[in-house]
Amino acid sequence: MQVSRRNFLKLSGASLVALATGLGLDPAVAKAQGYALKIEGTKKIPSICHFCSGGCGMLLHIQDGKLIHLAGDPDHPTNEGTLCPKAASLRSVAYSTDRVTKPMRRAPGADKWEEISWDQAVEIVAKKTKEVREATFKKTEQIKNAAGEPVEYAVNRTDGLAFIGSAEVDNEESYLFSKFSRIMGTPYNEHQARI
Repeated sequence: MQVSRRNFLKLSGASLVALATGLGLDPAVAKAQGYALKIEGTKKIPSICHFCSGGCGMLLHIQDGKLIHLAGDPDHPTNEGTLCPKAASLRSVAYSTDRVTKPMRRAPGADKWEEISWDQAVEIVAKKTKEVREATFKKTEQIKNAAGEPVEYAVNRTDGLAFIGSAEVDNEESYLFSKFSRIMGTPYNEHQARI
């Protein structure tokens, strides 16, 4: 028996109508059994995902200052409503009980992390940075010229420090990191776009 697609759809629709009327299904009762959506009463705010440089659009549903639900923005030209796993997990990242919100330090030889203040953390990083910069700083470097003779050139750099950016760093922050790495004297300034 040959059934065209159109006839198949007609038969299916007619079967559903016959089934619904034959069993006495009442649409009013079915509608009364509906439930409220979890996003009901929330404020919908369009946003952009910050995980990578794709700039995917998101719709955030906020209630009482808290993110209730997020979804891809179907009107956004980049992702057209889809979200990758990182973007879809943003809510759990923001409200995770495992999220570290204060500086932590594991002292040399210790087996446990301890909570420290922001001032202590900045001081530890600054001291270690200065120590490594002074230990690895080169004012000059000998390079052989075309004749094979060593020539000393001024390089003023440190090989012990490096900066690595990520997709969560915007253009302005990348510019500041670039300037800071030059001031520190390190040529090793990488970013997510090159990795």
